Parts: sequence; C-alpha cells; structure tokens
Amino acid sequence: MSEIDKDLAESSVNTIRFLAADAIQKAKSGHPGLPLGAAPMAYVLWSRHMKFNPEDPDWADRDRFVLSAGHGSALLYSILHLTGYEISIDDLKRFRQTGSKTPGHPENFLTPGVEATTGPLGQGFANAVGMAIAEAHLAAVYNRPGHEIVDHHTYVLAGDGDLMEGVCYEAASLAGHLKLGKLIVLYDDNSISLAGTTNLAFTEDVKRRFEAQGWQVLTVHDGNDLDAIDDAIAAGKAETLKPTLICVRTVIGYGSPHKAGSYQSHGAPLGEEELAATKDALGWPKDKNFYVPEDVREHMNAVVEKRKATHSDWMDLYCYYVLKHSDLPEEFVRRTTGDLPDGWEDCLSDFSPDDAPIATRVASERAMQEIGKVLPELFGGSADLNPSVFARLKDMGDFQPPRTKPGNIQGAVGGVWDYSGRNLHFGVREHAMGSIAVGLALHGGILPFTGTFFIFSDYMRPPMRLAALSGKRIVFVFSHDSIGVGEDGPTHQPVEQLMNLRAVPNLNVIRPADANEVNEAWKIALSSKERPTALVFSRQKLPILNREKYLSAEGLQKGAYVLWQSSDGIPNAIIIGTGSEVHIALEAAEKLAEEKINIRVVSMPCWSLFDEQPEEYRRQILPPEVRARVAVEAGSRLGWERYVGLDGVIIGMDGFGASAPANELSTKFGITANAVYSSVKALLTGGE
Repeated sequence: MSEIDKDLAESSVNTIRFLAADAIQKAKSGHPGLPLGAAPMAYVLWSRHMKFNPEDPDWADRDRFVLSAGHGSALLYSILHLTGYEISIDDLKRFRQTGSKTPGHPENFLTPGVEATTGPLGQGFANAVGMAIAEAHLAAVYNRPGHEIVDHHTYVLAGDGDLMEGVCYEAASLAGHLKLGKLIVLYDDNSISLAGTTNLAFTEDVKRRFEAQGWQVLTVHDGNDLDAIDDAIAAGKAETLKPTLICVRTVIGYGSPHKAGSYQSHGAPLGEEELAATKDALGWPKDKNFYVPEDVREHMNAVVEKRKATHSDWMDLYCYYVLKHSDLPEEFVRRTTGDLPDGWEDCLSDFSPDDAPIATRVASERAMQEIGKVLPELFGGSADLNPSVFARLKDMGDFQPPRTKPGNIQGAVGGVWDYSGRNLHFGVREHAMGSIAVGLALHGGILPFTGTFFIFSDYMRPPMRLAALSGKRIVFVFSHDSIGVGEDGPTHQPVEQLMNLRAVPNLNVIRPADANEVNEAWKIALSSKERPTALVFSRQKLPILNREKYLSAEGLQKGAYVLWQSSDGIPNAIIIGTGSEVHIALEAAEKLAEEKINIRVVSMPCWSLFDEQPEEYRRQILPPEVRARVAVEAGSRLGWERYVGLDGVIIGMDGFGASAPANELSTKFGITANAVYSSVKALLTGGE
C-alpha cells in the first residue's frame, strides 16, 4: 500500500468512526465504543471484499453482512451511507429518532442494506449460520458447471458478548460440523463488555473452543492493521471446508483520551468534550460534524462502481444460465422472491371421517410430504426429534457435507447426503435451531421449518420473537401440545406456552382440532409471507370430524368458526375450544342438546387470525348478547377472559401437570366433557 493509499484508507476509517460517533452524540444515546474500535474491519471488508450493489440491495448473489453486535448499529449505518445505500447524512443525524431508518439496533425490514434484525447478542451469529446453510443448499441445487449463479459469502461482526451467549456455542458447533466454508466471523476482540472487563466472567480460550468445533481460527494482533485484516479475510475465503473465525484484537473506544479501552465507552455517548478530544487525537477536524472528505467520498464511490461491475458480470452469467438451463431459472426466481406457485394448495388431500383417529402431529407429517413435492423451497428439520415430532421430508435427502455418507445411520430421513438435501439435523440445539431458521428465511430462497416438543418452545422464544419482528415466514412445528403428553410428567407438559406465544405480535399460533384443520393450518402458515407461524400438534390420536355434520375446516382460515350448533337462531350458550379439547366441547354440547338447549361449539384454533377479522364476523361467531360462554383448553386459563367475558367459565390449568396416563390427567384436572356440561348448565341456571 502506497503512502497516499495508506493515508486515504486511514481517512476512510476515521470517516466511518466519526460519522458514527457524531450520530451517537447528536442522539445523546448509543454505543460509540464498537464503531471507534471496529471501523477498520468494516472498511476493509466493504472496500476490498464484500460483493454488493446498493442499486439492487436484494440481489440474490450478494454477500451477506450481519452485525451480530447490533448495539454498534451506527457503524453499519455509516458504512452503508458511504457505499451508496439509501442512508443519507440526514438519516445519520436522525439516529435513534422517531420514524428514522437508523434505529438504535439494526432492523432488516426498515433500513436498506441491513440483512438481519440484531441486538439480542448471539442471535445475529446464529442467523448468519442459517444464511450460510441457505447459500450452500441453493448452490447445490441450482449451480451448474460454468454457471455458478449462487456463490457468495456470509460475514459476521461479533463481539465478546455474542461469543458468551449459549446460542452462539450451539450455532458454531453445527456450523463446524456442516463445514460451512463460506461463513467468516470477524470477532471484535476487545476484552470489554458492558459491565467491565470480560475477565470478570469470560476467561476461556476462544481460539481452542472454535478449533474444537471444526473452525479455522486466525488472529490479527492489531485491529488497526488494515493489511493484516485484509490478509485474514482472504485466508478465510480460501478455506472452503471450514468456517473461519478471525480474532481481531481491537481497543474499544479507540482514540478517546479518557475512555479508550474502558467499558465507559460501551453504551453512552462520549460527550462533547471527549468527542472533540478524540477527533483531535486522531487528526480529525474537531469543529466539523458528519464530515466526509471529498477524497474519501470519491474513493468509496469508486468502490461502489467496482461492485456494480461485479453485479453486471453476474447478470451476464445469469443470462447464459437462463439460455443453457431453461428448466431452472423460473423456479430460482420464484423461490428468491418468496412467491408460491399457483394452486400449490391442491396437493393436500382431505382426511375422511371413516379413517382411524390420528394424532395431529402425524396428520402434519402427511401434509408435509405432499407439500414438499410441490414446494422445493420447504427445508428444515428438528432438534433431534424427527421420529417423535414428525417434522421431516421423507426421501428428500439430508443436508450434510457432501463427502459424508449415510451408511446405515439410524434416524437419517433418507436419500442422498449432501448440501442438496432438504432435512437439516439441528441436534439438541433448540435455541440455535430457531435462530438458524430465521437466518434461512432472511437469506431468501428457503421456506424454513423447525420441529420440537412444544415445551421446548421456551428455548426458542428469542428467535421466534425476532422472526415475528422481522416479518419472516417460518413454520415452527411443535408436537406434544398439552398435559396429553401423559407419563413424561410436568417437565414435558406445556401449560403456559400457548399463552406465552399468543402474546407475541405478528405470530400466528394455531392449534388444530383434527387432521383437516391441520391441512388448513399449513395453508395459512405457507401463505403468510410476512409472518411466522407456530403449529401446535397433539401426541394423542384425535377423531377426524365428519364435515357433513360439522362445518368445513376451511373456517380455520378466519381463526375461529362455528363448528356446530344444535338449532338455528341465537344460541343459549357457546362453548369454545381448541385442539383436542374441541372434541370434549362437542361431547358436552351433544348432551346439552338432548336437553333442548340451543348450544353452539366454536373451534378457535388461532386467536390472532380471529382478532383480525371484521367486527361483523367476530360478532357473528360470538354474539355479544350470548353471555353464557365456556372456554376449554388443556393449558393456562389466563387470557380466555377476552372471549368468554367476566361472566364466563374457563376450564383449563392453574398449575403444572403430573405424571400419569393422559386420560387420567384430564379427569384429575377437570378438563372433561362433564365439567364443560356442568359449567354451561350453571351459567344458564344462575348456579342453581
């Protein structure tokens, strides 16, 4: 590097530093330590390695950059501004302000160029593993010799806090096993966290940990050595059989005379005097805010023009690909845009009431096989529970490193083992599974599903929330949905989980009552392009409802529907149920109907869908004048007041379950048809 180049590079780094620091100071809120220390990494990555085009931010073959240490968002906004994305100086000046596209932590749905919604530490790291898996799978499916239209890297900037989080351990372990050579993590190794130095709680050998998990680990001893960072990234790209961790030794708050190297620079603005002193220490004009030197602007514009040329070369390659492989491009484009083929729902076959009772988890498995044949983007797996949850795609291959052979390994789903396989074995890693699924969805071209017991949704709560916040279509499959789990006891019997997930905005939680409701639930889950769905299925077998007697399962599309009513007109009472308890509701209703009581049974598999219906429809299903209402669900009673009112009765759980056969537990906890019957009678007679 010549002296002129070196000076220009250092000026570019300082531009990134002080655009971020000025934004934080103006907002009087933010985290200046990371941008000041990590700016050299960002500069080298984006100016010398990243493949991107700000004019086509959704380009399918762009490199992905994930700021896992999301509190350093001002760094990301600064580099996006300098590389031509729709982030203006005014946007930087409105950092952390109402309605701006520069929020306190990155939000993928709000800011052009932001790939992932990050901030909860470790999540972005695991998201990036999902993105790298998506790249490997799509490359295996669509690339052809000489026409490698999927060929990009996933980069992460992570901090000490990220690497402390358990989800990072889980995701890193799986990434090493899968040999994700196109995943490169830049570790901002500054030995400082929010509360002090990391050696208060974090003294492990990070290098050995990642090497033990199958990673290449490189070290850059000086975080300001641009050439060393450049060489390390190049070495990471050259290693194709291992993901790479680059430990870059940095100084948090670099340049600050009094706060550099201290946790005091982590989460608060430097202050006007300290910021001016920092600029002075680094040879920056302290009387200029949001300053971009003209030569830096020209330099970064030249970088962007080179990236546009790379994008143009790819477009030429893609045109040749279209001509050579006419059967693939249409599907590739459809998948990367997230659209589904017309009429895909026709693949689902109805269940007959003459069929034997079937657990909804098994009905879901059948639906998945039918869907998988028409939607090649359906991809995912379970946390070591595919023989129990049945979230799998039979004979559609296992996603494994290509040279791995299945042999007679038990538990394999079947078919070829390589990156084209569609079944991802997550291992016992529920937290990483959820976060990786978010990364798969964020990457595009993949419609991810996960599977585990419903009780373990607790381990997955953070990524499920971020999936909802990010507006990403993911299908979270859960089985063993209630005290119906039986003998495994209260540790495995979900009680409060339904209410917990129902509280998450933009998340559909669907608990079907029979196999045909399962089909409708899958239709909703896959059609919801900007919303994740939790499908909650039973372990125990449930009868298939006779839809000639009861109304169509298509009513599930509206969240709740009248399943059956004993007579015309306004009912005397309403029973509301979900899942297996709908059958209890129907049994009680039949008994009440024999006594000439006009009784209505409402199946309400999804609260959120019902709440989104027009008021007219909601009043039609739950007429306000009918105050005699009973809700029955084998879970927490909390929340059902919104549908039964203060005068209604809620039959459910107030505590944990117990270890016993499932049918005995229903009796023990009073979740029975007799309890429903008695409650309705008491409401209608005033308790007499």
